[in-house]
Parts: sequence; C-alpha cells; structure tokens
Amino acid sequence: MLTGIEEVDWASLGHAYGPADDVPELLRGLASADPAERETALDGMYGAVHHQGDVYDSTLACIPFLLELVADPAVQDRGCIVELLTSIGGIELDDDDELDELDPDDGEFIPAANYAMAAAAIAAGSDVFLGLVSDPDPEVRLAAPCALASLHPEPARALTLLRERLTVERDTEVRLALVAAVGRIALRHASLRAETVDWLGWLARAAQDPGLRLAALTQRARCAPADIPDDIVPWVTGLLEEIRTSAQGPVAPGTERAATPTLIGQVRELLEEHAAGRPAPWTEELLRTLHAALDDRVDDRIALILAQLRSPDWGQRSDAIWLCGGLIRIWRGRYEEVVRLVGAQLHDPEPRLREAATSFLERLFELGAPAADALAARLAGGPTGVGPGQALGPAQGTGSGSGSAKQAGQAGQTGSRKAGQGGCGGSGPQHGFVGRSGRDGALLALARAGDTRAVPLLARALEEREVRRELLYAMDGLGPSAAMLAPLLRRRLAEVELDERLYDRAAPLLYALAAVRGAQAVPEVLRVLRGAPSNRRDWVREAALRTLAAFGPAAQKAVPDMRGLLTAESATVATAAARALWAAEGDLGEILPALERWLRPGASGADWCSAAQALGEIGPAAASTASALLPGLGARDLWVRVRSAAALWRVSGDTATTLPVLLAAWEENRHARVDVAECLAEMGPAASEAQLVILTELTRRRRHNAREGASGSHDIHLDEKLLTVCRAALARMERGAF
Repeated sequence: MLTGIEEVDWASLGHAYGPADDVPELLRGLASADPAERETALDGMYGAVHHQGDVYDSTLACIPFLLELVADPAVQDRGCIVELLTSIGGIELDDDDELDELDPDDGEFIPAANYAMAAAAIAAGSDVFLGLVSDPDPEVRLAAPCALASLHPEPARALTLLRERLTVERDTEVRLALVAAVGRIALRHASLRAETVDWLGWLARAAQDPGLRLAALTQRARCAPADIPDDIVPWVTGLLEEIRTSAQGPVAPGTERAATPTLIGQVRELLEEHAAGRPAPWTEELLRTLHAALDDRVDDRIALILAQLRSPDWGQRSDAIWLCGGLIRIWRGRYEEVVRLVGAQLHDPEPRLREAATSFLERLFELGAPAADALAARLAGGPTGVGPGQALGPAQGTGSGSGSAKQAGQAGQTGSRKAGQGGCGGSGPQHGFVGRSGRDGALLALARAGDTRAVPLLARALEEREVRRELLYAMDGLGPSAAMLAPLLRRRLAEVELDERLYDRAAPLLYALAAVRGAQAVPEVLRVLRGAPSNRRDWVREAALRTLAAFGPAAQKAVPDMRGLLTAESATVATAAARALWAAEGDLGEILPALERWLRPGASGADWCSAAQALGEIGPAAASTASALLPGLGARDLWVRVRSAAALWRVSGDTATTLPVLLAAWEENRHARVDVAECLAEMGPAASEAQLVILTELTRRRRHNAREGASGSHDIHLDEKLLTVCRAALARMERGAF
C-alpha cells in the first residue's frame, strides 16, 4: 500500500499552506479503517492539496498514490477518492489559457501546466475506472461514471461501457449517474453527440423506470437544448407524478458516521438532512439540470415550478422553491402565482419547507406582495424570533465564515449519495442551505414587500434584546405608518456604546431613523456624531449626517456640527455635511465652495462622485457649479461620468451635453442603468431620443444585473426598480410626443 511514498521529497513540494510534508499522513488517512480519520484526511486533501480547485506540484505527486488507493478493494470510501481524482484531472482549460499559447514567464503558465499534467497523469491511469463501474460498493459505482466521462482518453469505449452497464445496474442513483455520464460524453465530444441524443431520446420513451426516463429526458435536453420538445412541461410533470406514486417510501439512511470538525463533514450532514424523509431526493438535481437546459424558456420553467408547488409531495414543493430562486434571480417574468403558492408553504408542518419558503420570500421585496397575507398570518400570534448570526444588540459583533465556497462545492460531492448524478449533472450541488430564518425572516419579507402590517411586529422586535439588522434596513419602504417606530429606535440608539464597534451597531439604527423621519432623535444622533471613535470614524460621521439630512429643518440643533464638518478631510463626510446643512437651512453660502473643492484635477473618482451627487440633490440652486462639473463628463472613470452628467442635468437642465454621456454609460456598464434611467425619467420629453433604449430594456427577459453562480440580496429589487423607472421614463417621453 502506497509503495514509494517515502521516496518523494514532500518537504520540497508545496500546497495551499506551504510545504507539503504533511501529505503522506493525509494519504495514509484516506486508507484508514477509522471513518472519522478518512473524512479528516479527505478534508485536508480538498483544503490544502486541492485548495479551491488548484493543482500544485504536491497534487501531481499524489496522483499515483490516489490511483493505487482507488484500485485496492480493501480501502473504504473509495468513491470519495474517485471524486477527488475527477476534480483534480477534470479541469478543462479555457481557450484563453491553452498551454501552448502561454508565455512561460506568464503567471498563469504554471497553474495551467499543472492542470494539463494532472489531466494527462490521471488519463494515463484511467483504465482503473473501467473496472469500478461494477464494483461491489455502490458509492464507488456512483462516482465511477463521471470519472470515465471526464477523464478516460477513449470516450467511445467509455460510452459503450456505460450504456452496457445500464442494462444490469439495479441501484437507482447509480443508474442515474450512468445516464448523466453518457450526457457528459456527448457534450464533450461532438462526434458522439447525434448518436447519443438519439439513444437518450429512445431511453426517455422506452425505459420502464420513470426516474430513468426523467434522467434521459433531462440529459437529452442538456445535449440538444434547441430540440427540446414543446410538450416538455406535461411530459416532465407526468413523470414526477409517476415517480411520486411509485415511490416505496423515504430512502433508508446510510451508515451513521460520527461528526467530524471538517467542512466536508458539515456538508455531508447537510446533504443527509436535506434528503432525509424523501423517497426520491435525486429528482432535484435532475430538474436543476433541466432548468439549465431550458434557459430562457421562462414560461415553461414557471409552468414546471407551478406544477411542483401543487404537488402533494412536500419534497417536490421544496425543490420547486429552490429552483425558482435561481430562475427569478436571472429572468424577468410573471411570478405572481408562484409567489402566492410559495407563501402557502409557510403553513406546512414540514420545517424544511417553511424555511425554504421564508428564505425565498426574503429576497423578493415588492415581488413578495402576493404572499403578504400568508406572511402576516404566519407572524400572527407570537413574538418575533432572531436569526442566527444576524442580530444587532449589546452583544453584537462582526464575524466571518471559515472555509471557501468552492471547497464546499467540491466537498458537497463527498460523503453521501448525491442526487443520482455522480457530479456530472450539469450544475453541481446547489441546495441553497441557509440558517433557519424562522419568524424574523417572514417579518423581513413582509417589511420588504412594503406591507404596513409589518410595523407593529417591527415594534415588538425592537423591544427584544437583539434585532436582526436587515429588519432595520427594511423600514424605508413602509411609509408614514412607520413613524411610530421612531421612539423605539431612538431609545436603542441612546443605548449604543461609543466604542470601537460603534459603526456596526449604530449604522442600521441611523438608517432606520432616517427612513421613519424620526427627527426627535436629533440629540441621540448628535451624540453618535460627536462621539465617533477613531475606528471607522468617517463612516460613523457620514451615517449620522445622512440621518440628519433626512430630518431636514428639524435638525437645526445640529447645524454647528454640520458646518464644522464641511471642511473635513474626507470627501464623504464633507459632502454629507453639505447635504445635511442644505436640508436644514437651505443656505448655499458655505455649501457650494465646500463641494466644489472636490471637483478639481487629481481628485479621486469616489470624491468627485460624492460632490457631484450632492450638487445634483441641490438642483437648480447650484447652477453656478455647472462649469466645475463639465470636466467630469470626459473622465476615464465611468461612474464619474455618470454622476457628473446626472448632476449637470439637475443643476442646469442641459440635455444636449448630458444625454449622450448617459446613453454611452448605459451601453458600457449595465450596473449604471438604474442611475441613468432615473435621470432619463426626470428629463421626460427632452430625452425622447432614448425611447428605443428604454423600450429595448423593457422587452428583455434577462435581468440587467444577473450573474451566473452569484447573487446579492438586493439584485431582484434593483432590477425591478429599473423596470419601474423605465416605465415612468417612457410614459413621460410619450406624453411629451403628443
């Protein structure tokens, strides 16, 4: 076992954390008889030797030993090692990273060379995977198909073996992994695609097992997305119903393992919890792959989700919610019925379903309105809870998670049965696990939807020792009814200690006070403004000044402090002071010079933008600063151009100069579109030449800020805001045309 491991000079090799002299112990740990030791060793391999998918010289040195472990039937958990090898050798270089096109002195050369050498080394030993498709261990058989599809140098041979094995394999999830691997080969090798697509189409019709038919249909859609049948929705929903009615009951849990303090152990436990009590948990990954193939066929995808949300199977409904989370984040559509049905899940006895529904609704903001009644009913009759790690109170601190998301994704392929896909399903393990948000999540969703029924519940939450900070940031959409929250917010701000953690504790409260126009809190805001410690002092001052600006003339008592900060060395503080002073007094005498000093050659982009935005808020009264703003229109920094053009329009009404700059920015950076659209809406008929731009945006199905594999909590809200502003701009332009 591990012959020659001592002959390698491991100390001269490296991994993510330095010299690789600990690697022999990790390799021996993979062969241990102790399950906890094996899991700890595997975690170490992903965490150091294959950190975030990287391949080091120590990773290359491990390959022969990993292949040896895989070939030894006495080694347990070999399926996990097969997955590790698949990950190490399965990284495909982008066209821009082809090794023969890279300069050896280029910083990307060594990583690219390591990936190429890893793929070659594993491919050279990949015949070992041929025998694993019939291994007695089902976990090995589950991992082997993807390894063959990804790594074997003879794809036609692998394809034939996988199809033959399907005729004798009896394990459901392994059969699904075989079909997924067939699809992967077809995607990677165009010469085999047409034949494979035909075979998958035949299997989707002829297989006796509805799960196998669904897997074949999914892979066929993945391999030939342009040829997905028009009746895909009734076909899939019929298969799901057949799977549900033919299921024998929840999948029996595997051998229980002792918990290990590792990322892989945590992911394994989450996967096991996710699958617990479900007869066919593997349908989630099949449907995720199908949704990816359907891509912009949004109406079909919504119809599939609606069918799942009406299923008697709570697991199908939970899957639909997670799938819809990805859909609504990327694509615009008619989601009212989806949201209403998700709201109905808040009353289901299954806690995982309630959690999924709450987490989904939290991110919808105004789109969550169809679920408002369900949210209000869910919140009726008890005090609000507190979400883990997201509270604001006397003991509140800041922290960060450990481990990497990429490592978690790799680790998610280990330690449990994986949705029947063996890692080849197309989109990876994305189950969307989150902390249990409970009642505070429902309250957040209700407040973000702008429903005033949230106000008394927020008042109750403010009486608690700790308050989830997102609730404070959600108060700006509740209108005048939220004014009743001001005394409670004022009291909490008065209790905040003026220490090094002042910003983290005070900023959400200051934001909320500004949102509810709680001007009676001027003394408490001044206390924070004057008592800001050195740590993040400018941040604290800016937050306090923004709150005072929202109070307007009611903040007269703070005028001396505002005036004193006009000359602050920080542009954000000085411009925030100018805004607050203008709101309180309306006297431009000292304000305009204080702002113009940041509109000078050599000023940073951020400083220029701060001053330009402040001048834009002042509007025509600041017309004398138009010439100072003009140089910003030609800046290299896009945001300087956008802020300068918007400010110039607002102070001078000069459309001829500013409109071309704004439209160019619209095309250059999609994230500038909300700001540009707001300005176009203000211009009205004067911006009529932008009508086509606005109409084009309104007809797009894809959200302007959509990002594959990443999202922010406000992404949907910002895109919906863009659509609202675009409609307003278009209406004003059209009125001006008649």
